[in-house]
Amino acid sequence: MQRYENRRVLVTGAGSGIGRATVHRILAEGGRVFAVDVDETGLKETYAQAAAASAADRLTTALLDVSDEAAVRAGVAAATGTLGGLDVLVNAAGILRSEHTHKTTLDLFERIIAVNLTGTFLVIREALPALLDGDRPVVVNFSSTSASFAHPYMAAYAASKGGIQAMTHAIASEYSKQGLRAVCVAPGSIASGMTTGTGPGLPEDADMSLFAKLAPAIGQGFAGPETVAGVVAMLGSEDGAFITGTEIRIDGGTHF
Repeated sequence: MQRYENRRVLVTGAGSGIGRATVHRILAEGGRVFAVDVDETGLKETYAQAAAASAADRLTTALLDVSDEAAVRAGVAAATGTLGGLDVLVNAAGILRSEHTHKTTLDLFERIIAVNLTGTFLVIREALPALLDGDRPVVVNFSSTSASFAHPYMAAYAASKGGIQAMTHAIASEYSKQGLRAVCVAPGSIASGMTTGTGPGLPEDADMSLFAKLAPAIGQGFAGPETVAGVVAMLGSEDGAFITGTEIRIDGGTHF
């Protein structure tokens, strides 16, 4: 499928996990992508993989901290300038940290909100003028199953993702008459940079029995990030033309 031929796409969080998988999926479907992340090494790997797939000529990478207002303003300007406009924005950047709520410091809470919720808002705000001038514009935001279901030790993360979900509904309504669609994906039980390696870092005394209901109902465990990337690609294409102001849960039936 070449659903993204001549489409211009900005992807945040592109240095690993679902963001990286989304970059490769959109490139595979003919899109032009401006990919950003705070992780320079991760971005280089994303680019190297695109080069191996003979798609690097349609990919530009740049460092960007989505929680930094000035950096976002400059980064989005660079993206729209490089691409000659913007048709699709994918806000995949985010962090996941875990702690007992009664031990969560204000600094930690505010850092999670700053990256996940405020960062998503800043990128949307700066990208909206270009999107509204774009072709069939779409914003795809990243919520999480934690926004609607209990994930212990992740109150701050859940709050950030619930905010993204609510904000997406508001944006979808506000700009609907201007042709913009806004939609969320809500992944769960997905293997990514946030769930492995530098993932949630559960407290040492975490009660693992609280996670019993968080196992996927289908498959053999966590799915790969490409599982979500395929849904993101659909939402940003004409196949998702009648989907806006909602969220799509991608969790293998973890939450029936």
